[in-house]
Amino acid sequence: MGQFLMSTRIYTGEASLEEIEHLGLKRAYIICDPFMEKCGRAGELAAMLNGAGAETRIFSEVVPDPSIEVVAKAIQGMKEFEPDGIIALGGGSAIDTAKAAGHLYGSMNGEGRPLLAAVPTTSGTGSEVTSFAVISDTKAQAKYALRDQALVPDAAFLDPRLTSSVPPAITADTGMDVLTHGLEAYVSAKADDFTDACAEKAIRLVWEYLERAVLDGSDMEAREHMHNASCLAGIAFSNASLGVCHSMAHALGAHFHIPHGRSNALILPHVIAYNAGLEENGENEALLRYEKIADMLGIGGGTPKAAVHGLIRHIRNLMKRIGSPAYVTDLSVEREAFEEAIPQMAEQALKDNCTATNPRVPEKQELEYLYKKLCKGGIV
Repeated sequence: MGQFLMSTRIYTGEASLEEIEHLGLKRAYIICDPFMEKCGRAGELAAMLNGAGAETRIFSEVVPDPSIEVVAKAIQGMKEFEPDGIIALGGGSAIDTAKAAGHLYGSMNGEGRPLLAAVPTTSGTGSEVTSFAVISDTKAQAKYALRDQALVPDAAFLDPRLTSSVPPAITADTGMDVLTHGLEAYVSAKADDFTDACAEKAIRLVWEYLERAVLDGSDMEAREHMHNASCLAGIAFSNASLGVCHSMAHALGAHFHIPHGRSNALILPHVIAYNAGLEENGENEALLRYEKIADMLGIGGGTPKAAVHGLIRHIRNLMKRIGSPAYVTDLSVEREAFEEAIPQMAEQALKDNCTATNPRVPEKQELEYLYKKLCKGGIV
């Protein structure tokens, strides 16, 4: 038996953020990173809510790869302010912090979580509609993918104007995250007709609009479609879950502080080849699923394996066009340090929640082999 849950009210298009005034909040707790406060965006949101009759408080201590410590600080602020609504403003880090903190605060006060609204300012994580939150343990150098239906926001405001100033490199990273979400949800062991519909549309939109958004940040048509693609992919993987690309990216990001979308992009071509069994004889279900995506994108191939090789080649070409690196050695990662970390990263990836729905059940040695492919020339 399957189920498809979609409990978030989604507002889309330019000026959709103005609808936040109608949430009826009396005490709104805004969670964001320091830049959102410094650039005035958090203040503008607070003024909008003030105009609708709400008192506001801004918590602006969110950091990339949100940590347990930051979540604890956010909860302490909620205890002092006692909000009836939490507004997450920013990228995945702000939204994940708000989701985790809001859920724990609700559990502690015994009255349930306050209303949670997400205002994404990047087009990547899809966190505004998912049951996932990724929190880091800095001491253990690990990321934990939390999953609970109670983490899903009540409302999401997809206003593309908020993404117009996102730099090209971040647009590329977050866009590749969307593509990875769509592809992993599509081949997930829990995929169904409903998740396929959202995943397919998200992949199509990324294929058509990501490069445009990277090359011209003021292209509002591209920005809007990428914002929608991010949300659609989020709906898909919130229901179907993900796979080892995300498991490996979580471990890679925790050890070397590589942005999450960039980590996914580095690993994605290798995981597609592994899941599809391109180096082995015969065919499997994942191979045929990837072939369908290749056909949908107009990538020809006389055989399923030829089509998937073509899909990987086109993904790599897209990465080149948008400036997304292909190897960790293209970044500030020392080869020796990376090699030493591979066994621990593989162990963490194997235990990651996302691994459970990968279409192919991996062994630790296989994940180590995939990590080794991230170094140009491989590791001896």
